[in-house]
Amino acid sequence: MKKVLVVFLSLFFVWSCSKPESEKTSKTFSMNITSEISTLDPANSYDNVSGTIMYQVYEQLYEYHYLNRPYELKPLLAEEMPKIEDNGKRYIIKIKKNIRYHDDPAFKGKIRHVKAEDFITSIKRLMFAPLNSTGSWLVEDLVDGIAEFSKVVGNDFKKLQTTPIKGIYARDEFTLVIELLRPSPQFIYKLAMSFVSPIPMEAVEFYNNDLTFKTIGTGPFYISKIDPKSEVQLQKFKNYHESFYPGEGDRYANSIGLLKDAGEKLPFLETVNIYVVKDNKERWQKFLNKEIDVLVIPQDLHAEIFDENGNLNDKMKKMGVHIQTMPTLTFWWLAFNMKDPTLGKNSNLRKAIAHAIDMEEYVRRFTNNTGQKANSILTPGVFGYSPSQELSYKYDLELSKQFLEKAGYPGGKNLPEIVYDTRAESKLSNSQAEYFKDQLAKVGIKLKIVKNNFNEYLEKSRTGHLQFFQDGWTLDYPDAENIFQLLHSQNHAPGPNASFYSNAEFDEIYSKLSKLSDGEERMNLMIKAQLLINEDVPWIMQYYSRNFILYHDYVKNYRPSDIVFNYLKYIRVK
Repeated sequence: MKKVLVVFLSLFFVWSCSKPESEKTSKTFSMNITSEISTLDPANSYDNVSGTIMYQVYEQLYEYHYLNRPYELKPLLAEEMPKIEDNGKRYIIKIKKNIRYHDDPAFKGKIRHVKAEDFITSIKRLMFAPLNSTGSWLVEDLVDGIAEFSKVVGNDFKKLQTTPIKGIYARDEFTLVIELLRPSPQFIYKLAMSFVSPIPMEAVEFYNNDLTFKTIGTGPFYISKIDPKSEVQLQKFKNYHESFYPGEGDRYANSIGLLKDAGEKLPFLETVNIYVVKDNKERWQKFLNKEIDVLVIPQDLHAEIFDENGNLNDKMKKMGVHIQTMPTLTFWWLAFNMKDPTLGKNSNLRKAIAHAIDMEEYVRRFTNNTGQKANSILTPGVFGYSPSQELSYKYDLELSKQFLEKAGYPGGKNLPEIVYDTRAESKLSNSQAEYFKDQLAKVGIKLKIVKNNFNEYLEKSRTGHLQFFQDGWTLDYPDAENIFQLLHSQNHAPGPNASFYSNAEFDEIYSKLSKLSDGEERMNLMIKAQLLINEDVPWIMQYYSRNFILYHDYVKNYRPSDIVFNYLKYIRVK
C-alpha cells in the first residue's frame, strides 16, 4: 500500500489517552504514528503514516476481511464482487446506494451520496500532471483510453473536469464500468486501495484540486482536528452506512476470542486521537504506566519484555499484557539510483557495495533477530517465493574488493564519496547509516551521511534526488506483481520505482506475468525476472519484517495486519 517508510516505512504504535486508567473511556482510543503526515490526498498518499489515517476516513470499493487469512477481498462500497466480462478485460461494478459523504462546505449544506461518477473523478486525478500522483501506475498502460485522456488534459484543470476516459464510464448512477486493455488478475486488488477512493467533483472544484489535508470521505470516522506535525483527531461519523463486525474468522481468530462481537454494528469507538511521537522510550514508559494500550515492541527493548526462553516475563504477565506476533508483508532493501552517473552506470561498483555489507549482522543488531534475512526480492506468503532461493551476493570482503577493482576503483582510489540519505529523524536511522559507513570503509568506499526527516526523504525519493538509500515496501496486495512493479520502468518516481531501474527485458517479462494467474507459466517468468534483478543489482536486499506487538487486556478485537489498514472500526476499549 505504499511506501513503508516503511514504514517505515513507518511502523506505528498505539496508545490510549494520557489519563489515569480510571479515567479512560471505552469510546476513546489514541494511537501514535512515528512521523509527521505528508499528505492525505488519495492521489498521493502512499506510505503507512498517512495510510493509518486515510483508511479510517476514506473507503474503497472493496476491503480485506478482518479475521480471515489468507487475505480475501469482500465488498465495501460495492454491492458485490465485480462481474468480469470480455475475457477479463471488462469490470462491471454495482455501487451501494445511500452511502453518505461526511458533511463538507463543498456540498453547501446539502447531503451528498456516493455515485459511480465519483470513482471516475478519483481515477482522473491520478493522471492529472500537476498532481504528480504516486498512484498513476494503477491505471497507466492498463485502462483503455487513459493515455489519450492524459495527453488531452495535460495541465488544464478545466479539461480534467470535462474530458471523459474511454474505458471508465457510468452505465447509470450506481453502475461503474472499467474497460482494460488486457486481462489483469491483480486489478481487483487495486480497487481496494486508497488511490481509488471516491471523490466528488464539486469538492475537487471547491478546493481547487488541493486535497492535501482536505478529506471528503465516507468512512466510519471523519477528521475533526489536524496538525500534520503533531496530531490528528477522528470522530465517529454518525451517519456511517450500515456495517457489521464479521461473523466468521480463521482458526486463530477463534482461538483468541475475536468473534465475541459478531454481528455488532460498527464502529465501536467515538473518538480516535493520533499523535506524532518519535521517541521509543517515551512510548515504552507510557505503556508501562498503562497510558499506552498497544505497542509494537521497539527493537531495543526485547530484554525488558522477554524471559530467557523468549516468552513474556513475569512483569508483563502481572500487568495483564498480551502479545501477538505478526508476520508481515513488509520488506527492506538498500537502493541505488540507477540514473546516478557513478552508481547507476557501474554494476561492478554496485556489486562491490553489495558484497561489503554484512546483512546477517545488520539483522541481528538492528532487529534483534526479529527480522528474517532476505533471500529473494519476493516475500514469504506470496506465490513464487521459495526459502531455497539465493541472492547473487553475500558478505565477502575479498569479492567486494575484486568487484571494486573491476569497477575501476582499486581500493577505493579515485572513487567519489557516495551519499547515503537517511529516511527519518531517529537514533536507529542514524545508527544504521553509521553501520553502512563503517562496513564500506573496510574496502575503501567512503560514505557521506545526509540526515533527513521523513518528509524530506519522501520528497527526495519522489524527485529522484537520492543516490544511495534505504527503501522498503508493504505490499498493497498479496501478489508478487506488486513487488515486480517496483522495478518497472514506467513506474519511475514519483511512482514506486525510486531506484529508476530500467531494463527492457525485465519490462517485457513483467508485462507477461502481470496478465497471468498463478501457475507454472507465471512461475517460470518470475524466475527469469529475479535472475535479471540479481545480475543488475539495483537493490541490496535486507530483511522481511515481523512485528511483536504488546497490548493490555482491555483492548478488544485487535488483529494486527500491515494490509488491513481500516482496522480501527473493529476496535473496542473496555
